[in-house]
Amino acid sequence: MWIPALLLFLASLLPAAPWQGAATLDAVLEKAVTDGTIPGGVLLVGQGDRILYHHAYGFQSLVPKKVLARVDTIYDCASLTKVVATAPSVMMLVEQGKVRLDDRVTVYLPKFRKGDSPITVRHLLTHYSGLRPDLDLEPVWSGYETGIEKAYQEVPIAEPGERFIYSDINYILLAEIVRQVTGQRIDAFARQNLFEPLGMTDAQFDPPAALRDRIAPTEKMPDGTVLHGVVHDPTTRYMGGVAGHAGLFATAADLSRYVRMILAGGVLDGKRTLSPLGLAAMTRPQSPEGKPERGLGWDINSPYASPRGDLFPVGSFGHTGFTGTSIWVDPGTKAYVILMTNRVHPVAGRGSVVSLRSRVASAIAAALAPPQAQGGSQVETAKPSERVLTGLDVLVAEGFSRLAGKKVGLITNHTGVDRLGRTNVELFLRAPNVRLAAIFAPEHGFAGKLDQERVADTSVEGVQVHSLYQGDRRRPTPEMMAGLDALVFDIQDMGVRFYTYATTLAYCLEEAAKVGLPVYVLDRPNPLTGVRVGGPVLRSELASFIGYLPGMPVQHGLTIGELALLFNQEKSLGADVRVVEMEGWRREMWFDETGLPWVNPSPNIRSLTQAILYPGVALLEGLKNYSVGRGTDAPFQFVGADWMKASEMATALAAEPGIRPYVVTRTPTESHFAGRTIPGLWLEPSDRESFDSLRFGLELATTLARLQPDKVDWDQTARLVGERQTLQEWRNGHSSQQIWARWKAEGEPFDRRRMTVLLY
Repeated sequence: MWIPALLLFLASLLPAAPWQGAATLDAVLEKAVTDGTIPGGVLLVGQGDRILYHHAYGFQSLVPKKVLARVDTIYDCASLTKVVATAPSVMMLVEQGKVRLDDRVTVYLPKFRKGDSPITVRHLLTHYSGLRPDLDLEPVWSGYETGIEKAYQEVPIAEPGERFIYSDINYILLAEIVRQVTGQRIDAFARQNLFEPLGMTDAQFDPPAALRDRIAPTEKMPDGTVLHGVVHDPTTRYMGGVAGHAGLFATAADLSRYVRMILAGGVLDGKRTLSPLGLAAMTRPQSPEGKPERGLGWDINSPYASPRGDLFPVGSFGHTGFTGTSIWVDPGTKAYVILMTNRVHPVAGRGSVVSLRSRVASAIAAALAPPQAQGGSQVETAKPSERVLTGLDVLVAEGFSRLAGKKVGLITNHTGVDRLGRTNVELFLRAPNVRLAAIFAPEHGFAGKLDQERVADTSVEGVQVHSLYQGDRRRPTPEMMAGLDALVFDIQDMGVRFYTYATTLAYCLEEAAKVGLPVYVLDRPNPLTGVRVGGPVLRSELASFIGYLPGMPVQHGLTIGELALLFNQEKSLGADVRVVEMEGWRREMWFDETGLPWVNPSPNIRSLTQAILYPGVALLEGLKNYSVGRGTDAPFQFVGADWMKASEMATALAAEPGIRPYVVTRTPTESHFAGRTIPGLWLEPSDRESFDSLRFGLELATTLARLQPDKVDWDQTARLVGERQTLQEWRNGHSSQQIWARWKAEGEPFDRRRMTVLLY
């Protein structure tokens, strides 16, 4: 009997087998360090009370000297402060009956807006207050009290509950509520009531110099000093290092203890911190119906939810920090992901961790044991809305009250239908107290069937239709708009920069601003979802009718209403833009999940499949000796040329995710190679979630450049690509990975700017 016992004892001395997700995570994180996305970081993966993986990568510091990252490195948490310190502190006061979520902020801060504001505590916690993203930093100011006074004087830019605007000011005010109610600043209150009871030994604001050797530095400032143990967020620095939105420093292990308390219903090591009901309120959607979902502090399903990845379900929750930190928690599997980096070191713009967070989360979710094996409940994924209402549907439901008494000009085409298939012209002509006085039609004409350079004026139901695609005339003139009280825009866009309906919108905004007409934009879904953003960024010298806004990538991830707000903001048009928002639409929805009728938006996009392929395939449409399928039965689903080595192309592209290319021949009836049978590729998307049209388009072009470099004049498609560096890189044989990395880096400023106009 002693032999089995001895074997068991010897087995216990062997090192434990690595967690099954370790190899994948190591590859992903080590590549991020090698690529320069991050200098280094710490990843901690847990499930319930078990730590599955805890590892450091790369460097804690690059300047003034290189220091390797360690698992106990202390990081600037940035906006994780909101959910680790401020939101739970407020919830404690709610549980004690000292604060009510639906009380006005002025109950606790009577100086806020001079005591007159409908904004509630709940609005602050969920980022639906309507306040701006941050306080002005110029002219330079200093002091905690100064920051609070500035927050008191802030003028909201939207009504409470109207729009999701991620705002640091919300949490500056929440921390001040804690101070006014308890007499303690947020750092002292959180230390006494959260960090110390939970054993978060390194979690603190304004850490002492003695800890500097363990702290990851952040940005190198213009004067050459490196922020080291000093908060990166400038507003918090101005306020002395302590604020409700940023300022916390902690290790991954500290945050792990906090998350374990949440997963255990508020208890850790026998000590209760928060109640189960309080935690449930914090982690379930508290946003207005149909808006981006936020809990009380936590992100659930908003544009900032990239750390969820592709596999954790809606219903999981988390948060991010600007410095490169993030937490994501899935109650169904009791799993959580903590990623700590200082991606802003030594330069703030050195790398984006949005994609990294998502890939890490997906790798972890894929490696987890089934929920039932962990004693968890069955995970349920969110179902798409059964009833999406477009801006037109909303306008009809309201009885056209927003336009009562107005003489309007309607900018539209055949895509302007309601969810029942009725045309907007029909509905406007029947509307009470509204007069449809003029119609303006974009490229392809009012019926959307013409694929020609000049489209003539016409009339519909006795109403003049002015063509906005008639040679050089692509804008409404003052004469066309004379006597109108408003313009109304209602056209289905494709979510792609070079799709011209958006430029028509922009031109109408410009002209309406000149004559003082408001523009009502009836919002419609981005058919390719509102989360996919990428591709080459438009340079100003190549701006044109197929590329209006410099700095915009090919896929912008915006609705047509959000585009109107962005154009007006970025170009300082001064237009009076009034978006009639959709109801029930969520950013992750594809068009076929909305329940709305599909109408071919233009002659050569005849299905959602072709629309999904369009952004990447159309990049090369400018080539004069290459077909993207125009004149065939499936434009943008076929590419070919009489010179193409189709079999070699298909082999080279066979491993691309989410798509199956195979060799076919087609005979276009028009456009390039009309009447000639040519070889090419049929493109069959197999998984639209893993398929990235822009990445595929890049691989397609890079493969052409490698296999047949002498066949293509890349300059011919410059306006569609939007910049010339990519064309030169194709000529020079650069890899798709190099080009993709540059596209992503150059798209980061747009990623930040688009966040300011998101309505959903």
